[in-house]
Amino acid sequence: MKRAFITGIEGQDGSYLAELLLAKNYEVHGLYRRSTNGGSPNLKHLRANPLVFQKTLFLYPADLDEVDSIRVPLEKAAPDEIYHLASQSHVGQSFEKVEETCRVTGLGTLRLLELARQLPRPARFFHASSSEIFGSPEQSPQDENTPVNPITPYGCAKAFGTQLTKIYRKNFGLFAVNGILFNHESPRRGENFVTRKICRAVAAIKAGRQKELVLGDTSAQRDWGNARDYVRGLWLTLQHETPEDFVFATGKLNRVQDIVEIAFRAVELDWRQYVRQEAALFRAADPRQVVGNPAKAKQLLGWEPTITFEQTIVEMTRAELSA
Repeated sequence: MKRAFITGIEGQDGSYLAELLLAKNYEVHGLYRRSTNGGSPNLKHLRANPLVFQKTLFLYPADLDEVDSIRVPLEKAAPDEIYHLASQSHVGQSFEKVEETCRVTGLGTLRLLELARQLPRPARFFHASSSEIFGSPEQSPQDENTPVNPITPYGCAKAFGTQLTKIYRKNFGLFAVNGILFNHESPRRGENFVTRKICRAVAAIKAGRQKELVLGDTSAQRDWGNARDYVRGLWLTLQHETPEDFVFATGKLNRVQDIVEIAFRAVELDWRQYVRQEAALFRAADPRQVVGNPAKAKQLLGWEPTITFEQTIVEMTRAELSA
């Protein structure tokens, strides 16, 4: 039985990864933020399963600022694979919490890499990087060779962790890889992300608890995929024979407006009757063409997306309606 160690196990990606690994007969050890008290709804079903919890799934409260809170469970787990997913991951909030973002997202990666290097038995290490490391890229689509040029505190912190992962791979011989993840969504997405906000509002309107959805400019575009597809990619990187970096993306751009139309269509309502645009919410136009090229992951890992953007938004909207 392989052992895996996951930071940020209570998040969207961490919880899906835990499910994937448990299904593959792994013993899973995961860190969750002390502030949540282990009460994440994403893990509720696993905690309630007596065949899994404290049998093949073990959870530990931790703080990426406190080395011992990571070291003790890491040494206890003695993992074959480490998946570092924990971070302050909201781009907008990174401008409000610059120091915290850099400390948790950047230095947290350094601490974990150093602890991994000191383990008695080497473990394969995965770092969840982000398309935000590319900033405003001059080339489109972006791949593993696109220059790093972040323009947000979050992107800067992720770039720091990404470069360190490469350094530990090259200079210390650690099997360390970066998965450069473009936007990916699911019903477990955080409530402060635009995809979840829209789907939640549409469900509330359908249920009669909300009258309208107020938005700014809906022309912004992103490369949105599905979290479960991307989590499968994370696992594949550590099964590959050599440590390499991989882009995980769909290669397709969609607009915020597309989310609106798909979500309202899923509940059989005409979005034009409920959506109001407000000038105060408009931001400066974002000219970035942030879209990924996953050709390397397809060629070397056999990975490609299986769940469409529309399927993802419909699932998210119906999940909100059920909730």
